[in-house]
Amino acid sequence: EGLIGRLALQVGHTPSTYYLSEPVAPGASATSATGPEVWKYLQQANVGYRFGVGRGLTVTAGLFLSPIGPESMAVRDNWNWSRSNLFFGLPFYHTGVRASYSLSDPWVVTLGGYNGWNSVVDNNHEKSASAEITYKRDHIAVSLLYFGGIERPQGAREGRAWRHLLDSHVTWHASPRLSLLAHANGGLEPNELGVSGWAAGAIGGRLKLLEQLFFAVRGDVFYEHVPENGAGRATPIFWPAPWVSSGTATVDLRPHERVSFRLEYRHDHAGGDMYFGGHVEGDGGATPFVMNRDSQDTLTGGATTWF
Repeated sequence: EGLIGRLALQVGHTPSTYYLSEPVAPGASATSATGPEVWKYLQQANVGYRFGVGRGLTVTAGLFLSPIGPESMAVRDNWNWSRSNLFFGLPFYHTGVRASYSLSDPWVVTLGGYNGWNSVVDNNHEKSASAEITYKRDHIAVSLLYFGGIERPQGAREGRAWRHLLDSHVTWHASPRLSLLAHANGGLEPNELGVSGWAAGAIGGRLKLLEQLFFAVRGDVFYEHVPENGAGRATPIFWPAPWVSSGTATVDLRPHERVSFRLEYRHDHAGGDMYFGGHVEGDGGATPFVMNRDSQDTLTGGATTWF
């Protein structure tokens, strides 16, 4: 019971990626312009209050990381160095208000109202809503979430289309050495050009080889349907290709409880050109780089620490 708050700042190249979809709006006589350059250094900024009601009611307002999916922005909290295609396709953050209530020791329900997907300042006049129920006990954690709202910008050809999203994930610590994860996500958006929709899933596992050495694998696939009719083709919600997938293997050495060294191999594949290889057209400035490969292989080494 009492006042709570959280402020997390970020800097570097990554925040610019997370804020790519942040709406841009010009200023007026009483307000300044808004856009990704204004907000990208904020990762979280919220304040709330824990009320002594029943088993516990918490109400918070501000900028939150998205509750959709099990993956985190912080590398240390994920089994792999890179994130799945589900993480990068779905929203990273929301601005609004939410309330969480503990139904019992393992069950918690959370309701929220937000500006929308990846928008500190909304790109339309409508708001979005979410409802999530989570279960955590012993060696298992389960989440089921609905998120709905109008996410297209004002004046979009698709009209004022309500987008429905369902997300669920299960984490099971099968033994002191083995943990497993399953994640499923899908949605529909009936609009003026048809029904946009998607279905995605990921599975992964993490094995403790030695006291300070871990091995993790993950596979994911993400299908998207983009409708079209005589009035034209809808703008894709996620990808320039009809599907994307990846397979990832990561070795994680933790010589100290707050230090992680990782080596990772990843293979990406898509139903169209989404990656780069060989001679790439464009200069990345006045002329954007042109994607020319439908697959890629990467090997990444990285270190991270936290305080």
